[in-house]
Amino acid sequence: MSLEIKICGLSTAETLEAALGAGADMVGMVFFAPSPRHVDFATAAVLGAQARGRAQIVALTVDADDAALAAIVDALRPDMLQLHGHESPARVAAIKARFGLPVMKALGIASAEDLAALVAYGGVADRLLLDAKPPRGAVLPGGNGVTFDWNLLAGLDLARPFMLSGGLDPENVASAVRLIQPPGLDVSSGVERGPGIKDPSRIEAFLRAARAAEAEGGARRPTGDTPAGAKPTPPSPARETSPS
Repeated sequence: MSLEIKICGLSTAETLEAALGAGADMVGMVFFAPSPRHVDFATAAVLGAQARGRAQIVALTVDADDAALAAIVDALRPDMLQLHGHESPARVAAIKARFGLPVMKALGIASAEDLAALVAYGGVADRLLLDAKPPRGAVLPGGNGVTFDWNLLAGLDLARPFMLSGGLDPENVASAVRLIQPPGLDVSSGVERGPGIKDPSRIEAFLRAARAAEAEGGARRPTGDTPAGAKPTPPSPARETSPS
């Protein structure tokens, strides 16, 4: 199985086409009003039609109730729901059962203690998204343009596939692939030229760098094969961003 790459926070036909043309496996639309990447239902319907059959379509939500989720599903017709709030394992299971769609749960990681939640969520979500925990005082739950210590994931053996997220960009993604060898990658702010403004050239550069690292044998590391003492490449300067 090849490395899966998701470009999230797409909001225009031009940038969506850049992601699709560059070979993104998943494309994400954000439904969270405080985010500069938030899309309304009319825009979502147009973007969904453009992407359908070319990549998996993911709807990102933050603590949405059933009525909001139903409206999102009706407008976008996503292939997957991404839950980026404080949804409990029971809530994840309920959403999956009610809407009949695969669910990806985002979890913030800052220390080894945060990995304990992976077991409970791995039992109900179809996949996990491991993101950097928001900095102290951050208003938004994800996409804050910072990394976490990737060495925390050394030897990680989950019942579900996961995507690595948080502070990835064209400059450091190859290091992430070589070190962690994750099943998937998720990027949003790292391929922007400003908050919510995707840059087609950075989208293409990100996918090119990730695929090159994968071709070198960097994806899907066997358990426990992280080099001793390895450290991640420092992230690029944080951008003012919002959830994926």
